[in-house]
Amino acid sequence: MGSSSSSSSSSGIGFAGLLTIAFIVLKLTNVIDWSWWWVLSPMWIGAALILGIMGIVGIIMFASGGSRKKKSIKDRFDKR
Repeated sequence: MGSSSSSSSSSGIGFAGLLTIAFIVLKLTNVIDWSWWWVLSPMWIGAALILGIMGIVGIIMFASGGSRKKKSIKDRFDKR
């Protein structure tokens, strides 16, 4: 009678989020004497890594794209 639907999607906080919360708690309780830049670093380091990887991939794609002659769609389907 009851519908049993299982959903495996997880929308948890994640490791970086837990680490950020732990650092904030430690900072506010004066256990650590770090700069706020380092306390919040789990959030911005992940974003910086993703942007860095995307930048490297973009540079590689740009550098390798100029060495090939690109054909237009008209040239590909020309029956001459």
